[in-house]
Amino acid sequence: MSNTRQRRLGDSDSPIEDELETAFRRMVDEGTQRLHRTWREVLVTGFFGGTEVAVGVLAYLSVLHSGQNQLVAGLAFSIGFLALLLGRSELFTEGFLVPVTTVAAGRAGPGQLAKLWSGTLVANLVGGWVLMALIMAAFPKLHEQTIESAEHFVFAPLSVESVALAVLGGMVITLMTRMQHGTDSTVGKIAAAVAGAFVLAGLGLFHSILDSLLIFGALCTGAAPFGYLDWLAWFWYTALANMVGGLALVTLLRLLRSKDRIEEERERADKDDPVR
Repeated sequence: MSNTRQRRLGDSDSPIEDELETAFRRMVDEGTQRLHRTWREVLVTGFFGGTEVAVGVLAYLSVLHSGQNQLVAGLAFSIGFLALLLGRSELFTEGFLVPVTTVAAGRAGPGQLAKLWSGTLVANLVGGWVLMALIMAAFPKLHEQTIESAEHFVFAPLSVESVALAVLGGMVITLMTRMQHGTDSTVGKIAAAVAGAFVLAGLGLFHSILDSLLIFGALCTGAAPFGYLDWLAWFWYTALANMVGGLALVTLLRLLRSKDRIEEERERADKDDPVR
């Protein structure tokens, strides 16, 4: 079907379906605001993101400690994603679909994307470490469970299985973001957050931030059989594989699907700011 005919069939004058146009507009509007944050705003928002995910980790560990299985614990972890959603904070791995689409549409530049990614990543880890230290001080009964959970990740060898788990982890959280931006319904957004947490934490996928907080918690107990260098040896490939999963398996395909609409938006951006 030609773009001209597709425009005539839809309610909007867009080369993509009306539902996709609404989601695209929502992503670009939100992404433009996020990418034009100051360093202070990026770091503070990322810090809150780390602390809110840590609350989800607390719920996850508490359920495991009570004797429930990991799938139930994954549902409990959804508290962290719900806090991110309703608190409007930022998680590093949520910064793939929306910001990249915004840059592709010409409403922000690569430098702003790099600032968002780097600042959010560091702030997530710092905020998460702070709250995990408090959690370990407040709940000594969770020390053993935290160390056991952390060992699953930090001692994982660099293998095809580990990389695949990390790629899937990045894909799942970016898919969650895509689902949340595909609806105006708060209930729908909450359902996407719960589903994402169930798959990510419930199935033990590798996630650079979530699992780092488990490792930080174990290190804060003072009884972990590993150190920060062991965490770093796991973290670097997990973060890269998360990016591959989120960017290649979700974001790139969405950009290809909306290629004509992105080109139109870039032309409009050039007219709005010709010296950009």
